[in-house]
Amino acid sequence: MEQVGKWLGRPREIYNLLRFKMGGGAAVMPPLDQDALSDNLKICYKYLNQTSRSFAAVIQALDGELRHAVCILYLVLRALDTVEDDMTISLETKVPMLHDFHSYLYQLDWRYMESKEKYKQVLEDFPTYCHYVVGLVGIGLSRLFSVLELEDPIIGQDTELANSMGVFIEKTIIIRDYLEDQLAGREFWPREVWSRYAKKLSDLAKPENIDVAIQCMNELITNALHHIPDVLTYLSRLKTQSVFNFCAIPQVMAIATLAACYNNKQVFRGVVKIRKGQAVTLMMDATNIQAVKSIMYQYVEEIYRKIPSTDPSSNKTQQIIVSIQTICLPNGTVVSRNHYSPIYLSCAMLLAALSWQYLSAMSEALEEDVQANEN
Repeated sequence: MEQVGKWLGRPREIYNLLRFKMGGGAAVMPPLDQDALSDNLKICYKYLNQTSRSFAAVIQALDGELRHAVCILYLVLRALDTVEDDMTISLETKVPMLHDFHSYLYQLDWRYMESKEKYKQVLEDFPTYCHYVVGLVGIGLSRLFSVLELEDPIIGQDTELANSMGVFIEKTIIIRDYLEDQLAGREFWPREVWSRYAKKLSDLAKPENIDVAIQCMNELITNALHHIPDVLTYLSRLKTQSVFNFCAIPQVMAIATLAACYNNKQVFRGVVKIRKGQAVTLMMDATNIQAVKSIMYQYVEEIYRKIPSTDPSSNKTQQIIVSIQTICLPNGTVVSRNHYSPIYLSCAMLLAALSWQYLSAMSEALEEDVQANEN
């Protein structure tokens, strides 16, 4: 009953989950027709799903040939990123491998088998790392949108905004995955920041250091929030619906994730993820710039309410949030994303749950009667 109570407290998420499952999500993420794919493309999508479920889902927001082009681009860049990130490969081996990587794509039997399972990377230059890992992806995709004339030339030309689109997502992932990376022997939090709070990055996971660990994380989240104005400017320029969905969905997922992580001890104890119903609601809502601005406003407001007065970054966090809110709602009016009354939806969900329970009981009784008659 406790779980039912929690679900009924989020009626809109339940409604959107049901709507998504019943085909409503096809408008945002059209299903992939596997039968229409060549054997090579089927392999590409197989690898894509094995590599990143979240990105595989977002790629489905794109239309036709663009979807396939981005799928292949992602796989190539992900392979490059895997090589670049592997600290067990010496520079003497890695640099020539990266320069010649394009040639390996045509060698079906090419493999690199000398990587070790565990490696550790201490990040010295956070902005540069994020730029090369995902900023360049944002720039490459933006140029693709422009070249295909799906978007205006400015989308491909303004590399600073395109870079921010990728960097905002990457910083969010790095912040969220602190513990997972620690357990795997990876370190992606920037030394420039964490060294002010601990002697070693791994020290932040110790229970006695939880207060400074949270302060360090809050500073990193504040740093990530500075990309949101660029993100909103970029999205406001898009004119193709499928491209907008593709670009907007990861951004709203990122701000929701940062809101869940901010000032949250759980980041250092386990996994922090947004709810499935929450994710589906964001995907179905983020289809225009005003909706995205409303989402951004509401999640930065959530962060604002959690800012501790004693946090060293509190003033900077407040300042960037006020700046974001001014951009999102220049007239000072919050546009609600709830199309239905929460009370109405709660009643509807309760009625649906009771109906399902009644139908299930009737079905079981009918089966018992049939079995009795057969015996």
